[in-house]
Amino acid sequence: MSVHRRLAGLHRPLTVFAGAMAVLALVSATGLVVDDRVVAGAPNWSKPLKFSVSFVAFSLSLAWMLSLLPRLRRAGWWAGTVVVATSAIEMVVITGQAVRGKRSHFNQETPFDAALFDLMGATIVILWTATLVLAVLLFRAPLADRASTWAIRLSTALTLAGTGIGFLMTQPQPGQERGVSRTVGAHTVGAPDGGPGMPLTGWSTTGGDLRIPHFVGMHALQLLPLVALVLLGLAPRFAPLRDERVRLRLVLVSASAYAAVLALLTWQALRGQPLIHPDGATLGAASLVLLGTAVATWAVLRGRGRTGHDTSRSGPSRHGASPVPASAHPSTEPEHAA
Repeated sequence: MSVHRRLAGLHRPLTVFAGAMAVLALVSATGLVVDDRVVAGAPNWSKPLKFSVSFVAFSLSLAWMLSLLPRLRRAGWWAGTVVVATSAIEMVVITGQAVRGKRSHFNQETPFDAALFDLMGATIVILWTATLVLAVLLFRAPLADRASTWAIRLSTALTLAGTGIGFLMTQPQPGQERGVSRTVGAHTVGAPDGGPGMPLTGWSTTGGDLRIPHFVGMHALQLLPLVALVLLGLAPRFAPLRDERVRLRLVLVSASAYAAVLALLTWQALRGQPLIHPDGATLGAASLVLLGTAVATWAVLRGRGRTGHDTSRSGPSRHGASPVPASAHPSTEPEHAA
């Protein structure tokens, strides 16, 4: 019954849109099989497929997070609905251009193509703003479990950063001129779009690719809350994780590591360096991130061991509480992270 109520409480436009994107993903996968056209060096239906799959995860994550808001639900509903409307417009343009066998992004070949890309640019700005509103609302919503609270809050902030990287791709590249060039903007740095790419993703193997940090940043929305849920699920088996403070600190370490990786991938792409061919500076920075994360994780667990606190008897909010609104636990006073 509680699962049924939780599903009924999901943001309906977002869940319907996720279902539509799942159907579009199947259609696009079929298109990859039956349509042999190539656009900008990639199979014609690869972009609708990748975007639709990404929007399934993005929409369901937001729908779940909005169901956790104990207040300001109306503002959250409208912001989520704006996300759906702008995302739907973007997908109509992407799919329509795929039907025509034209590239959807950076296309200035005809006035019609340019108008479609300008429309996409406007919808992305509105989408980013609506997501910012949702992030603000989620920052104001304390949940029963602080680790889950901060995982959700920080994941929305990282998602905003990852989405914002997309704006870097719209800038004119060397040799491009607005109103003259057939394309304005690119996702590849230091090499032309449409060159050799990695399997499945199509990320460039000859230059930097801004789609990589864009992808990683956007999907913090799923990965950081997943970290919090995994820690919560492991708490009954591992004594240190029964302490809510330990789980919170591990989430903060994870978020810091994620932000560092996002910054590193952006730096690597802007230097025109392929993901699979890192230089010494990139490897050195990656080693520092890995070492720092390992040391911070060890310090959190060692610090807990020194305190010797066992919170296994401290109540449900310390022992395995699900990330539900604090209003569902009227006797529990929400705590805020320092």
